[in-house]
Amino acid sequence: MKFQEFSKFPGGVHPTDGLDKRLSNQESIFKYIPEVVEISMKQSGGSACQVVVKQGDHVTIGQIIGEPKGFGAAAIHASMNGTVIEIKIVKDAKGQETTVCVIQAEETKLIENELEYSNKLIDLTDISKERIIGAMKDSGLIGMGGAGFPTHIKYETNKKIQYVLINGAECEPFLTCDHRLMLEYGMEIVNGANLLVKAADATKGIICLEDNKKDAAEHLKKLLGDVSSSLEVKVLPTKYPQGGERQLVQAVTGIEVPMGGLPADVGIIISNVATAKAIADMIFAQIPLVSRCITITGRVKKPRNYLVPIGTKFSDLIELSGGFEVTNNRLILGGPMTGACLAINVKAEELEGSVTKTSSGIVVLENNNEGESPCIRCEACARVCPAGIVPFKINHAYIDENIDICEKLYATECIGCGSCSYVCPAKIELAYRVMEARGEINRRKRERGVK
Repeated sequence: MKFQEFSKFPGGVHPTDGLDKRLSNQESIFKYIPEVVEISMKQSGGSACQVVVKQGDHVTIGQIIGEPKGFGAAAIHASMNGTVIEIKIVKDAKGQETTVCVIQAEETKLIENELEYSNKLIDLTDISKERIIGAMKDSGLIGMGGAGFPTHIKYETNKKIQYVLINGAECEPFLTCDHRLMLEYGMEIVNGANLLVKAADATKGIICLEDNKKDAAEHLKKLLGDVSSSLEVKVLPTKYPQGGERQLVQAVTGIEVPMGGLPADVGIIISNVATAKAIADMIFAQIPLVSRCITITGRVKKPRNYLVPIGTKFSDLIELSGGFEVTNNRLILGGPMTGACLAINVKAEELEGSVTKTSSGIVVLENNNEGESPCIRCEACARVCPAGIVPFKINHAYIDENIDICEKLYATECIGCGSCSYVCPAKIELAYRVMEARGEINRRKRERGVK
């Protein structure tokens, strides 16, 4: 593989000037312990887990409370010591029912790592690949920067892996939780990255950052020092959606992932920096995935990052951040480019939902009710699409309910980055409709038994 100093991927945008990041990346991560956690049994895009505790049970931190029963699910653990006070059924934004385990906490604290792996590189000679992959499964580890696919499945590939890319690009506007993790938990991430390289039998691991995080890059390079390691730090030009799997592969290696393929098909596995920290916590401290860092930012009075137990209520975090600055608000779960609308014009105390393993942030924006205008066929969406498709054509076909045309226009290659919607002068929800078309195509394929 040939590495280029300023390698690029096609398309992409520069949606902000950096002021959005500075809202929350200037202060250290704040550690918060709530009185109650509400832990959903659906923590990723895969199957839900089956709750294995009942009301009145006493649970301890790290105890399994949800067992995976289908593909794409990972074990769920109690994030606090306490008592199960309710097992309730809630409906998500799509109307699907999900079980939630409510735990009243005892006096406790977040598990903190004050062990050797927090301070120096650890020799992995006596740690086998099988042990690392087993720990991924036991800890309920999932990808913490994307759709939440169980990590152990990704590393059980029979493909020959050459590189593991540790994704610290964090290209979404406003979000800075990964940035702060790299600054404050750098050695845990470095040791975790080495574990991921060994789990993949890879030649090298590359921690990938954008050049708007030079402080984190320098910090990680300093931690690596001159010690022989299977890791290097790669700084990339800031460009959205750099953190997309295919885009990151192309930016770092110059290789294109084939249509319909996965990074493993070209000898690469990608994991988020938070995932790297989590596997280090499990291997070196026997701490399963029970907490995560989340950014609360935008139109709140005190934007910042929090380290919280899984199940921490969103309303608690908004209150900690001083509440909303605007009453006509729109809350985005995740980043503003790819995140889902959590609520509109809501009061903090009315906000429902809680932190899951994939909750990277809540961005509060002023609600804008601009409607769509007719498409002028300017093709701006096609010019910025990193997947090389033509969103406005797919949009027209989808509106006409012509899913066969959507498939011929390669709607399945959409990565959902939102660049098309961002640049559209007509304010058309292109990304939403192309993603809906992709989902419908895949649903029809499953019905036909086509992979």
